[in-house]
Amino acid sequence: MKKIQMVDLKGQYEEIKEQVDASMQEIIQNTSFINGPEVHQFQKELEEYLEVKHVIPCANGTDALQIAMMGLGLKPGEEVITVDFTFAATVEVIALLNLTPVLVDVEPHTYNIDPKAIEKAITPKTKAIVPVHLFGQSANMDEVMRIAKAHNLFVIEDNAQAIGANYRSSDKSIKRTGTIGDVGTTSFFPSKNLGCYGDGGALFTNNDELAHTIRGIVNHGMYERYHHDVVGVNSRLDSLQAAVLRAKLPRLDIYNEARKEAAFKYSTAFDSNKNIITPEVVSDCDTHVFHQYTLRIMNGKRDALVKHLQENNIPCGIYYPIPLHAQKAYADAERYNEEDFKVTNQLVKEVIALPMHTELDEDQIRYIAKMVNDFVGKD
Repeated sequence: MKKIQMVDLKGQYEEIKEQVDASMQEIIQNTSFINGPEVHQFQKELEEYLEVKHVIPCANGTDALQIAMMGLGLKPGEEVITVDFTFAATVEVIALLNLTPVLVDVEPHTYNIDPKAIEKAITPKTKAIVPVHLFGQSANMDEVMRIAKAHNLFVIEDNAQAIGANYRSSDKSIKRTGTIGDVGTTSFFPSKNLGCYGDGGALFTNNDELAHTIRGIVNHGMYERYHHDVVGVNSRLDSLQAAVLRAKLPRLDIYNEARKEAAFKYSTAFDSNKNIITPEVVSDCDTHVFHQYTLRIMNGKRDALVKHLQENNIPCGIYYPIPLHAQKAYADAERYNEEDFKVTNQLVKEVIALPMHTELDEDQIRYIAKMVNDFVGKD
């Protein structure tokens, strides 16, 4: 059995090596490193894939979130509701812009933002909601959009973990995650389902005016060289990263299907273990692209299991070990009550992510599952 890795980027590279190497060599030879043809082609191809009017590439997923908030004109002191159980990037950009982050709890079965908690948190200062499609599964966007419309709020989708996932609305329509709200954002960090070989990100919108504003923001506020019409930042996807993404984008659905198949095999192996809760897939498997495969260990053995797996050369991760409301940077004793975070506070004690990538094979999955089942116990 080959070595087990949390993410096997080298194995994935072997399949696209010829195309990537040739594209990178061409870019080096023509020196079109910034805003070159590869970036513009990738933008168009991603627009077609997502069926969205505008894709604006940028330097990373964190920038994408910040630029989205800048583009919507959010003002210091205004409140942005987002989820407590996620990576800090989602909330740090809110704080960086002197907006007020308002953290809410998640649903116990999807780990995504709880619409009831959103409604409870809305005040006259609330201006936006940031749902996170965590671990690759779409949040309940019907409810998020209903709430946003009722209260005249913007919706910024954090799609960093779910690119390629579909959302099936109650009206039977199907849209890609990241294209449902006012603006969607994503990261192309190497370990993502669609990842480059460095940092990269993008924003998506069907709003022409917002897209125009964002295009200026990502490039120092310029639409014409040395004419600065809006306050901007320097956040551009470079051509080398775009070349990698162009090689991977036509394979994204294949990559996601491989992840779904691996997740199915994992879940089947854990099905009879009452001490393990496997990921729940809402609607059908199109809604979940398994950026992470995350279990809940219910008998108090999660931390011991982490050590056991590591000792047996099986990588794993805890996403996330500390709720954002308990982090020093975002703690707010006046705003937050522990009773409001019952689900998150439980999840951080139980979750463990197993290796998940496109190159996982059946022998590896069987071995990992056996090690987990044997250690956790089924009684």
